[in-house]
Amino acid sequence: MIAELNERSREVFRLIVEAYCETGDPVGSRTVSRQLAQQLSPATVRNVMSDLEDLGLLFAPHTSAGRMPTDAGLRLFVDGILEVGNVSDAERGQIEALAAGTSKTADQVLEDVSSTLAGLTGAASMVFAPKSDSPLKHIEFVNLGPGQALVVLVSENGMVENRLITIPLGLPPSALVEASNYLSAKLIGRTLQEAHAEIHQDLESHQARLDDLTTKVVESGLAMWSGNDDADTSLGRLIVRGQSKLLDDVTALDDLERIRALFEALEARQEMLKLLSLADDAEGVQIFIGADNNLFNLAGCSMIVGPYRNETNNIVGAIGVIGPARMNYARIIPMVDYTAKLIGKRLR
Repeated sequence: MIAELNERSREVFRLIVEAYCETGDPVGSRTVSRQLAQQLSPATVRNVMSDLEDLGLLFAPHTSAGRMPTDAGLRLFVDGILEVGNVSDAERGQIEALAAGTSKTADQVLEDVSSTLAGLTGAASMVFAPKSDSPLKHIEFVNLGPGQALVVLVSENGMVENRLITIPLGLPPSALVEASNYLSAKLIGRTLQEAHAEIHQDLESHQARLDDLTTKVVESGLAMWSGNDDADTSLGRLIVRGQSKLLDDVTALDDLERIRALFEALEARQEMLKLLSLADDAEGVQIFIGADNNLFNLAGCSMIVGPYRNETNNIVGAIGVIGPARMNYARIIPMVDYTAKLIGKRLR
């Protein structure tokens, strides 16, 4: 499609998309005429805009209004015209500061970095953190006081994860030690998924020589690690931060309706995870614009997502931002790419 546009049409199209991404408003021929390097009358610009509309790249929201890019037009702009910028030193510093620190767990790194990315981009950020399939090295239950314990899980690849669980009141310390020893014997050197079914079978058939209280601790720990909510977490975990950022730029009722649709899309947890997991089959940053995916078709939104890799260079997760289709692609694309690479480096 880009080859079908002559230099004049390409320049008019570029100016319209850039102005739309900046303001969110339709762009008129007189505005474009003033910005063109070569002098063209508004009437000539209108003819070019009409041709671009016939190609499905622009549309007029109202009869007498200017033009806005369609989803196909935004896709063409991103793929063929956009000049991507660089991440500033200040932005790099903010992201790197939160990814640093050897005492942070993987979850803490992902939480902190995703919150920072949301703040820098003015959009909602998301991290897809799949379940670890690395064999386990250590598991332990730590008493935190009445009714609460911390489960500490250490993988052979060095990943440390912590989860809070509820335990029976008055549980003796020996029950936590017994639960730790039992799970260690079953899990060490195996993945959680490999041992999960066997442990459940032992508990159900009473083959595990545990008292009732210790059994409850073990079952609570297993439920927490395998996902104990109503959602199917087999695809992994989804961290979403910065939803409130999406309300900062609302200027009209149409914007509010778009944001409402976007929040509904964010609630579609499983669909969002499937979309993020598409990064598993792709190289570099991926961009989904509006109708590119059914999830955003009615929301008028876009998502920019970049995968991060482990020590064997395999893709193990993805981080991205979601916001209005008119987001600043030139600034956000390199920021997502840089953040994804930094997370991969930190987790290694």
